[in-house]
Amino acid sequence: MSFPSTQLLVNCDLFPKEFSIVVTLKFTHSVSKRNEYIFSLLESKKVEKREAGDKKDENNKGNILERTKERRQKSNGERGRIILGLRFSRKRLHFLFRGHGGVLEHWAFRGTRLADNRWHTLVLAIGSHHVRLTVDCSSPLEMYSRSFTTIQWQYSKSARTLQPYHSRLTGLLRQLVLVPGSDATHHICPSSEPHLSVLSVPPLLSDLTIMGKEADGHVISYETQERVSVGLERACSELLQGQLWFNPLRKGLYLCDGTVWITVLEDHKRLDYVLEHQVLTTSSETHDVEVFQVPGIGLMAAMAHRSTASGSAVYLWSQTGFQLYQNISTYGALAWRHFGMGKKVFLVVSNSGGRPDKHFSKESETDSSVIYKWSKKRKRFVRFQTLQTHCARDWEAFSINQQTYLAVANHRQGNHNHTINSVIYKWNQLTKSFEVHQFLLTTGAYDWEFFTVGPYHFLVVANAFDGVTTSVDSVIYVWVNGSFRVFQTIKTFCATDWEMFQIGSRVFLAVANGHRLHGNGPSRYTINSTIYELDMNGQLFVRFQDIVTYSAVDWEFFSLGEEYFLVVANSFNGESYSLNSILYRVSPAIVNRELGKTKMR
Repeated sequence: MSFPSTQLLVNCDLFPKEFSIVVTLKFTHSVSKRNEYIFSLLESKKVEKREAGDKKDENNKGNILERTKERRQKSNGERGRIILGLRFSRKRLHFLFRGHGGVLEHWAFRGTRLADNRWHTLVLAIGSHHVRLTVDCSSPLEMYSRSFTTIQWQYSKSARTLQPYHSRLTGLLRQLVLVPGSDATHHICPSSEPHLSVLSVPPLLSDLTIMGKEADGHVISYETQERVSVGLERACSELLQGQLWFNPLRKGLYLCDGTVWITVLEDHKRLDYVLEHQVLTTSSETHDVEVFQVPGIGLMAAMAHRSTASGSAVYLWSQTGFQLYQNISTYGALAWRHFGMGKKVFLVVSNSGGRPDKHFSKESETDSSVIYKWSKKRKRFVRFQTLQTHCARDWEAFSINQQTYLAVANHRQGNHNHTINSVIYKWNQLTKSFEVHQFLLTTGAYDWEFFTVGPYHFLVVANAFDGVTTSVDSVIYVWVNGSFRVFQTIKTFCATDWEMFQIGSRVFLAVANGHRLHGNGPSRYTINSTIYELDMNGQLFVRFQDIVTYSAVDWEFFSLGEEYFLVVANSFNGESYSLNSILYRVSPAIVNRELGKTKMR
């Protein structure tokens, strides 16, 4: 089957630079020894003729064999030259692309014995400098080359045709999917049937028979003989009953029932990949970024910088990216938190070091964290109120019964005293300031997380260290009669963050555990972080799933379309700070509220 690439690339003028090819196929032991193309992208013959000229003598070193093959293919006269191809032989899989100077480059994955009369699912992922082949969800084979960045994608999309090339495929093909993005492996792996992993094979297709002749002997036209037609518009009639139609604009596959098209598959919004947009050069080590909106001004980002000399920076978003807008004096800043009261916008900073012009004894050391208010007149953040803190790690702003509160996580006082009070502040409408509302005893507090379930308000603290061990209790508080009471304690190990998220009516809490340490013993950084679920009947959080992390410092939950994701920030494994942070997709079984063991994956 062949068709112009314009039927797929309807909203873009260029073929994707990073993409994956997913294919499920089966070859018998007696497959021909010759090469057979699974997929190819061809330049139209007209464009080839326009570009033909004096290129025959260019790049004549190291590519004689491939150019000889190319000339044989050109002599066919029926097809244009190949731009991109996936080719199969008995003992290897071949990836071909036209690189620098128009030379056809050829990469071969050896040892991929596919001619065994069994189904195999292959994912060929093409990145900026590498090609990765995964067969049946096994360990990938990789090849690296900088020359891949020179692949000739500049051909206009109207000059491309998708079709078999040189030698038609004689095996069985179950799916062939072109996926934009650097790697589609995570879409189908892991799988309980890795050799038959499904990305875009509807169950309806497995039972469809190929139509040949009507009962009265009438020969069906070529259009009705096509298993799948591709285009933006198609009419469904009795003549086309049982036929499939792929709409590239909707990214949907439809089945004709003789009257109307029935939806078989439709694309939902998916997380694809993120491209680097801007590099921000900061004055010192940055501990935190807080992004927020100021009405009438725009999107802003506050950076918490470690350096006392340079302070911390506030950026404003412009058409080209974030631009430095204001510099604020801070002292070992660890975090920013923005909040609003009515039309007023505030920023509060967690300072972990005292002002350089003041001196404290180590045991009574006190820091000053500062609340800043946005001035509409000056169009700047101005100092509003100073609050006494002790190596403040985090601020949390929340509202209960239309009253505004601030919670500060005091980490330690001096160098050794970690079991100290963290403070809940309440806004006083008369004095126009925040005043102490409640003290809560914490142990090396790192983070506060406020959340609401029905009529109940909760506040959970991540306790990290008591001066001897990181095995301490973190505490969940519930709001009762105007103050917080202990609701539940959970054993954690240098807890650095809590993340609450909700899927339907189910409520979850994820804790980021940093490391295990006791006394002078060794630290263990590869440990479990845990997700808890609220048991409505038992009225407590119960363990839902353990996930291995490496000195985790943060969890974030987000959704995209109908899918839900959790991402963890790993920081250290005991040997290296250069680690992968992991994105987890929530199992559909959780979303569908199915019974049994449902997990993040």
